[in-house]
Amino acid sequence: MVLLVDVHAHLDHADFKSDLDLVIERAKTVGGKYIIANGVDPETNRMVLSIAKRHDIVKPALGIYPPDALAEEVKEGGYPLKLLPYDIDKELEFIEEAKPVAIGEVGLDYKISNDKQSQKELFQRFIDLSKKLDIPIIVHSRKAESDVIDMLEAADAKKVVLHCFSGKFSLVKRAAAKGWSFSIPTNVVKSEHFQKVIEMVHISQLLTETDCPYLSPFANTRNEPAFVLESLKKIAEIKGMTLEDTGNNIFMNYQNMFVK
Repeated sequence: MVLLVDVHAHLDHADFKSDLDLVIERAKTVGGKYIIANGVDPETNRMVLSIAKRHDIVKPALGIYPPDALAEEVKEGGYPLKLLPYDIDKELEFIEEAKPVAIGEVGLDYKISNDKQSQKELFQRFIDLSKKLDIPIIVHSRKAESDVIDMLEAADAKKVVLHCFSGKFSLVKRAAAKGWSFSIPTNVVKSEHFQKVIEMVHISQLLTETDCPYLSPFANTRNEPAFVLESLKKIAEIKGMTLEDTGNNIFMNYQNMFVK
């Protein structure tokens, strides 16, 4: 059976409230070895830790999604949360003490941002924390790819996973030259951009993700970790490798990045 890893999932999402155990079992059935569940605020960080305690294949990544962007997504119904005020300093302390396998989901999102400077200041704190803890940082970069690359370069960040990176191919080359990794989402089956990223980036710098419940490879279907197989299939096809060899390579990349 092929080895599967999903390095970016939102298992805390309300879409999984009624059947999360079954979702995780389905992932195991198709070869799922590890799922990294990403928090986006204090509430989801704690949910992620709780899920990881209950399921051995789930590993926690903790962070704070750009707050103004998250507030807009909640307002539009994209992420059903009840946002409560919190102390960022205390949450950073909580994350450090919780010892997650990665910092995430953090980054910059300029799609609707009215305060880019505040986003940058928060992102910088997470870059610093990831370096202090010597763990990977899983980075969101919507409409802000250039600034994200600039900040990570300036900080001399080493353990970087660029999640769903949609920036220009010149930025892909720049990030690849730094040795950073790219997690390929399941909608690669219909995205020429992500297919091109696979072509450009060495197999040793590729990872697989779902971003579930979003970015499903199947029409009108909720995404889930078992579907990460679709990312692996496309990588194998483009790289001209067998599915088994591709899975082994991605699994080794996961271990090199996330296992100390």
